[in-house]
Amino acid sequence: MDRPEGSKRHEILTWEDVDKLIDVLIPQIRGIGLFDGMIMITRGGVIPGGMLAEALGITRLLTAAVDFPAETQGTPGLMAWPQFLQFPEASLLTNRRMLIVDDVWGSGRTSISVRERVISAGATGFMCVLHYNPYRSLFTKERPDFYGAVTDAYIVYPWEVDRGLRGLAMNLPDMN
Repeated sequence: MDRPEGSKRHEILTWEDVDKLIDVLIPQIRGIGLFDGMIMITRGGVIPGGMLAEALGITRLLTAAVDFPAETQGTPGLMAWPQFLQFPEASLLTNRRMLIVDDVWGSGRTSISVRERVISAGATGFMCVLHYNPYRSLFTKERPDFYGAVTDAYIVYPWEVDRGLRGLAMNLPDMN
């Protein structure tokens, strides 16, 4: 897959845009059956995870916080092992089908690391994101099980407008 040369394009989403992405995801997820619970990857997966949990009737909601150090003992960040700052106990996952939710799949490292830890706890994990960016993904044979849209842009969600636009010289639409 060709990678856009240093794509600098930004997309600023509205809440209506997010609702449409959720509407695209719901039938995909329902199509493979019920889930025993959801793991929302902080911070990006909390809001879409909550929206999906409500729509799908998932009540067992858990969180995972993952950090990839920029550099570890001289090893570049892309090769660093994940640090799990928060993760559910294995007893909460064993023999369960878990939906793993994040906002975007960029490199794919976060979703993959959470899924692998879910599998090691004896559960089945399905990865779900609002946006899949195959151009940035480090995994050629992996992709999310469910995604709302494919993009090459830097996505700014409505809940992160202040955080996501720092340093960008652009005219902002009225977000209210």
